[in-house]
Amino acid sequence: MRAILVVNPQATSTTAGGRDVLAHALASQVKLDVVETDYRGHAMAVARSAARDGIDLVVAHGGDGTVNEVVNGLLADADGDPAGIGDLPMLGVVPGGSANVFARALGIAHDPVEATHQLLNAIESDRSRKVGLGLADGHWFTFNAGMGWDADVVGRVAKRRGKQTTAGLYLRAAVASHLRPPLGRPPLTVRIPGEEPTEVLTAFVSNTDPWSYLGDRPVHLNPGSSFDTGLGLFALSGLRLPTVFKHVRQALLTKSDQRGRRLLRHDDLPMIRIDAAEPVNFQVDGDLVGQRTRVEFFSVPGALTVTV
Repeated sequence: MRAILVVNPQATSTTAGGRDVLAHALASQVKLDVVETDYRGHAMAVARSAARDGIDLVVAHGGDGTVNEVVNGLLADADGDPAGIGDLPMLGVVPGGSANVFARALGIAHDPVEATHQLLNAIESDRSRKVGLGLADGHWFTFNAGMGWDADVVGRVAKRRGKQTTAGLYLRAAVASHLRPPLGRPPLTVRIPGEEPTEVLTAFVSNTDPWSYLGDRPVHLNPGSSFDTGLGLFALSGLRLPTVFKHVRQALLTKSDQRGRRLLRHDDLPMIRIDAAEPVNFQVDGDLVGQRTRVEFFSVPGALTVTV
């Protein structure tokens, strides 16, 4: 088996020693090349080349941003349909970031050493699974995407974080973005198959559950979402403090389905279209993509094979 280990040395939990241990362990089972990323988009370029060169396995060692880049590189030639490009490299993940939402949703240990053992056992046992992904405006996402408030938070955090990204930083960014939204609060029109258009102020799209983590605490918006189902939608038509507190509390304290007068919520959707009256921030997998006035989100079943 030919494999490439893609390491983001700037990720929160990655160290030179940990990288060397991981590389040595993998090299005992596969023919391995190691690449350390040194610019944004580097992991994507490496994964794209790996897919074109017929590499068997690409292992991402970093945070969710690194995983997202590798996924987008592996599927760069898919044009929205992975089945049309033949066999792709399998994806392996050894967490090295602060949240590691995709890895946790797959049951991968948060500790890099434990995750390495899991990966080695999966390789030895030839164990893998198919996962469905989301596709939005040409960007593949593994666990979530959104327009409005959550994207504002992502953008604010990106401007302030250094190597350490804490739950407190996200909380402060969420409060600041709620009180002083950088682009205002233009209305969003949500269109889903078989339903009348609905106007909201912010929209969260899930590809799995939890939607994300606040420190060690999972955030449940669409508990019915998984890598084997369609997309989840969680959108609010009001953002007054009582509404926000109610749904934040439910998301942090329970995994049960949320309900509310201001809530638009669906599970297992094949597609979602969101139109904005004015440009709003748009994020995928915790990275700010830019500003959009229209985004179509698609569920792509069985898009990728993960060694797990």
